[in-house]
Amino acid sequence: MNLYEVSSTTSLNHSNVIEDQSLTVCPECGSSDVSSKSSETVCSKCGLVIEEQAVDLGPEWRSFDAQDLAKKSRVGTPVTYTLHDKGLLTTIDRANKDTHGTSLTPAAREQMYRLRRAQNRSKVSTSAEKNLVFALQELDRIESHLGLPRNVRETAAVIYRKAVAKRIIRGRSIDSIVAAAIYAACKQYKIPRTLDEISEASQIEKKEIARSYRHLMKTLKLEVPQTSPEDYISRFATDLDLSAEVRTRSIDILKKASENGLTSGRGPMGVAAASLYIATVMAGEKRTQREIADVARVTEVTVRNRYKELISKLKIEPEL
Repeated sequence: MNLYEVSSTTSLNHSNVIEDQSLTVCPECGSSDVSSKSSETVCSKCGLVIEEQAVDLGPEWRSFDAQDLAKKSRVGTPVTYTLHDKGLLTTIDRANKDTHGTSLTPAAREQMYRLRRAQNRSKVSTSAEKNLVFALQELDRIESHLGLPRNVRETAAVIYRKAVAKRIIRGRSIDSIVAAAIYAACKQYKIPRTLDEISEASQIEKKEIARSYRHLMKTLKLEVPQTSPEDYISRFATDLDLSAEVRTRSIDILKKASENGLTSGRGPMGVAAASLYIATVMAGEKRTQREIADVARVTEVTVRNRYKELISKLKIEPEL
């Protein structure tokens, strides 16, 4: 066995000990109380040194805060699907300064400008890449307008890339597929965003988004959970500046309604609005049906009808 094989074997053994210390057993006494300190693996019961002079695979530096960690780290940003190159390509900084922080000379600044322009052109060379750049920029714009979290953006970008791979884009507008991908991602994470809101943010007709969404579901076979009325309570209550008591009462009403089959076949926003209206009356934080209907983006008639169903079937007597 040569030196390379010995080093490799030692490194692998040390990695196995670190990764799965619970499975490491002392060969002398059989104890599983084994710990790794610096470059040695020692049995805490009998003191046997199981392994020594192990290769440390960690960094040679220490960091004491997030800023220090980012400064000393020699790796790039994590991979993201929201960029057409997944964030893997190198980007020339626009600071026009050298490594010491000194401003570049006019000649060097002009040279860097030409290099930066050439690099940007080389990143996007085909029409497919140009369409992907446009689609991801539109996706970022819509999600920023709706205030969606990062995980929803990543999931929507992945769904859109799958649609491109399956050639679903052909014959359909890029904007409608992007909006449909965002709608599907919101449903997966149970973030209440309606078709009306996505249509307003994307400037695409609601029917077109719904058509593209159904096509995505059918072609990509996405597993999307059904939206429940409870998902909308927190958001509606925040918009109406209601207390935690109202939210709790509203959710309790919806749970009883679900047990009695009053939520199936009905729009979740209408049922949520009606339960919230009942809860506001019971808690003494009255809001008009018009105010709740505007926040829920439903009509007053819908709120009134769902309200009558809930109080009659659940035998609730709110003090109006």
